[in-house]
Amino acid sequence: MINTAPPRPVRAPARQKLLDAAVAVIRTKGYAATTIDELCATAGVAKGSFFHHFRDKEALGIAAADYWSEMTGGFFAAAAYHTHPDPLDRVLGYIDFRKAILSRQIPEFTCLVGTMVQELYETNPAIRAACEASICGHAAVVEADIAEAMQRYGLDAGWTARSLALHTQAVLQGGFILAKATGDPSTAVETIDHLRRYLELLFRGQAQAAAKPRPSTDNPKE
Repeated sequence: MINTAPPRPVRAPARQKLLDAAVAVIRTKGYAATTIDELCATAGVAKGSFFHHFRDKEALGIAAADYWSEMTGGFFAAAAYHTHPDPLDRVLGYIDFRKAILSRQIPEFTCLVGTMVQELYETNPAIRAACEASICGHAAVVEADIAEAMQRYGLDAGWTARSLALHTQAVLQGGFILAKATGDPSTAVETIDHLRRYLELLFRGQAQAAAKPRPSTDNPKE
């Protein structure tokens, strides 16, 4: 069974507690509805400790995005799907891994940076940039396997490995939104299943089609 609890990087106790509180509360309530008082109460630290470690709520948001990248980066790097020799199996294994995480409650599987950037992309450029770095940095890891799979399966496509890696993130984030909108994680599961079928068809389907012999255009002699 997959351990769906990302390991926590070790920091000063109060700062660590505040970052963990930010991950938990913002994924549940959103950035705007989360107050410093609530973060301190959840973390079990005094308000003075908050301002010792963070200038303001924006500084915490940026730090939380970086913390999220570090925490989830280690979580995905340790996953077993990286051992597949076929790069496409690694990509599909990544999709399966993301699907398995959906067995938890909605606030526990949704993306912190996806949640924040939906609210703040226009009003807070600093947090938007931190979220972009997190999402695109994660996509870059998937991109490497996609690029290798394109080479292995002989795909001469009009698209790039980067664009497909970002597409996987768009589908995942969209699945999270649907789960929140419906209150039902199964909608996200179905979205990921569609993504998996698309990837298999894109690579193995095209490879099989290319391998089929083409009918001859020569006229048979009488």
